[in-house]
Amino acid sequence: MKRLPAAVRAEIRHAKRKWGGICTERLAELRKLISRYHVSVFLGDVTYIGTSWYVTHAGLLRIADRRGCSGIRTAVDHHLSDTATRRWVFKAIVYKAPGSKGFVGYGDADPSNVSALVRGAELRIAETRAVNRALRKAYGIGLCSMEELGWSPKVSESTPSDQKECTSTSTNGNHNNQPRLRDRLCLLVRKHQLDSALVKSYAADFCGTETLRGASRDLVEAFVNNLAEWAAKDRDGLICKLNSYSQVKEVTQ
Repeated sequence: MKRLPAAVRAEIRHAKRKWGGICTERLAELRKLISRYHVSVFLGDVTYIGTSWYVTHAGLLRIADRRGCSGIRTAVDHHLSDTATRRWVFKAIVYKAPGSKGFVGYGDADPSNVSALVRGAELRIAETRAVNRALRKAYGIGLCSMEELGWSPKVSESTPSDQKECTSTSTNGNHNNQPRLRDRLCLLVRKHQLDSALVKSYAADFCGTETLRGASRDLVEAFVNNLAEWAAKDRDGLICKLNSYSQVKEVTQ
């Protein structure tokens, strides 16, 4: 049997440490994804939820960049959107090459299909979902993206006690007697002398939410693990990544 490249073996080991209990079939799927699309578990290109793999927005953008994507155009579909109910529908077109016809994708978001923690960010979530669908069509990616996952309407019907229980397992609380994620993140920032504001911006982008506070505990834990791995293996590369968020902030101001 042909031996896997060292880089692929490292990705598989990281996936096992990160999620654990992944069956042989799913690990085989991951190997195929890495070989075909050159995605990275270390960089958060894919994530494992339940018993399935999902590609992330960041992963799709990296695939598009490697494939020489010419551009992405997005626009609000005003006919299908309803600002009164905070329902937004976006159309995205991905151009693989200059002058190409383009691949179209639509994405929608409203309070019923986003997390209660990110209410108010429906417009941006809808745009992200549209871009993800267009990118998946353009590059033949059969995996659903994490940001396209809908949220159960039961979230909005939870009682105050349920909300309190949910909050206790978020980034601010212990989970199964594990150290608080916020404490782990602060330690990483101090240990590797990282800019905390840029780390928060990167975290929000990684988790696909408006702010780090709006992300679920699982996503924040995935980000913290990713940050720790990256800082330990390639701090200079991580600093470069963080600085890119500083440039984005300057442009938008």
